[in-house]
Amino acid sequence: MTENASPTGIGTCRGLMALSPIFVFAALYLGTSVAARDFYAMPLSLAFVAASAWAVVIGRGHGSFAARIEQFSRAAGSTNILSMIWIFILAGAFASLASGIGAIEATVNLALRYLPLGFMVPGLFLAACFISLSIGTSVGTVVALTPLAVEIASESGNEVGMLVAALLGGAFFGDNLSFISDTTIAATRSQNVPMNAKFRANLAIVLPAAIATLAIYVFVGAHTSDYTPSTECNYWLVIPYIAVLVMAVAGVNVNIVLVTGILASITIGLSYSIAPGAMARAMGNGIDGMGGLIVVTLLAAGMLGLIKDYGGIDWMLGAMTRHVSGSRGAKATMLLLVGAVNACTANNTVAIITVGSISRGIAERFGIARVRAASILDTGSCIVQCLIPYGAQTLLATGMAGISPAEPWPWLYYPWALLICVVAAIVLRRN
Repeated sequence: MTENASPTGIGTCRGLMALSPIFVFAALYLGTSVAARDFYAMPLSLAFVAASAWAVVIGRGHGSFAARIEQFSRAAGSTNILSMIWIFILAGAFASLASGIGAIEATVNLALRYLPLGFMVPGLFLAACFISLSIGTSVGTVVALTPLAVEIASESGNEVGMLVAALLGGAFFGDNLSFISDTTIAATRSQNVPMNAKFRANLAIVLPAAIATLAIYVFVGAHTSDYTPSTECNYWLVIPYIAVLVMAVAGVNVNIVLVTGILASITIGLSYSIAPGAMARAMGNGIDGMGGLIVVTLLAAGMLGLIKDYGGIDWMLGAMTRHVSGSRGAKATMLLLVGAVNACTANNTVAIITVGSISRGIAERFGIARVRAASILDTGSCIVQCLIPYGAQTLLATGMAGISPAEPWPWLYYPWALLICVVAAIVLRRN
C-alpha cells in the first residue's frame, strides 16, 4: 500500500476525484449563498442537478455514458429510496389534511390550555414539544406557534427572542422523535432500522436534554404573566394526531400508521361537514409540497450511487477511520460528518440522506448498532439545524416575529443540552 492510499487501497487522487461531486455541490451552494448573502438563493435541487451531472461526466473509466446514467437511475430508484418517497407522500397528505380540517389549531389550543400558570416560557417549550411530536414537522410547529409566541411576549413583557428560542427548541425535540418526521424517516431508512427502535434509542438521549432545558426555562421565565387562548378547543379534532402517535409508538408499520391517520382525518372532516373536494385539495397540496424533497432525495441518492461505484465511499471510509480506534471515535465521526453537511446545506433531512450510506459503512466496520447510527444522524442534524441562524425554521420564526435571526441565540438552550447528551452517550456506550 502506498503512502497516499487509504486502507481500502484506493489512491488519494482517485478518492478525491470520486468525491468531487460533493465538493461541486458544496462549492456551488455555499459560493452562491455567501455571494448573495442568502442561504436560500441557490435552490438545493439545482445544486444537486449540477453535482449529479458532474458525477456522470467524470466517470469515463466506469462504462459508457449510457451505463453511467443507468447506474445513477438504479441508485436513485433503489427499494429503500422509493420506500422513503412513499412515506414522504403519505406524510405530506396526512399533515396537510389534518391542518385543513383544523386539527393543528385544535392541538395548539389543547396544549396551551393546560400550560402551568405563571410559566409561559417553559409552557411554550412543552407545547412545541407536544405539537411537533404529534405533527412531525418543526416548520409546521413554528408556523402554528410563532403568532401565539409574539402575542404572549406582547402581553407579558417578555423578550420575543426568548419565546422564539423556546419554540424552536421544542419544535426540534419533536422533529427528532416524531414517526412522521422526514428526518426520522430518512435516518431509519438509511440505516434500515425500525422506527420504534430508533425512537427508544433517541428518547434516552433527548429526554434528559429536554428536562434540563425545561428546568432552565422555568428559572428564566418564572415571573411571566399568564396567558390563556380565547379560542375554544375541539378535542375531537386532535384524534388523528393521537392515533398516529399511539400506533407509531406501538410499532405499527409507518405506512399503515399514516393511512390510518388520513382515514381518521377524512372521517372527522366529513362529520364536521367539510367538503370532500376541499379535503382532496388539501391532500394534493401536501403531496405537492413534498415534491422538492423528493427531487432532492432522488438526485442525492443517484449521485451517491455513482460516487460509491467510483470508489469514493470506500476511500472516505478509509480516510475517516484511519486514525479512529474503537466505536466511540467512529460514532463521533458520524456526528461530525452529519453536522458538517447540515451546516453546508441548511437542511437536516438532506444531510442525513447525503451521509446515510457512509455512516452505515462506518457502523458496520466498527460493530456499532444500526439503531445507534440512526439516532446519531438524526440528533446531530437537528442540533446543527437548530443552531444555524440561516436554517429554514429560524428564518421563518424570526421573520414572522419581526426580529433578527440571531436574536434567539442567547436563549437556545435545547440544542446545547442535546449536544452534551449525545456526546455523553457516545462516550458511555460502546456500540
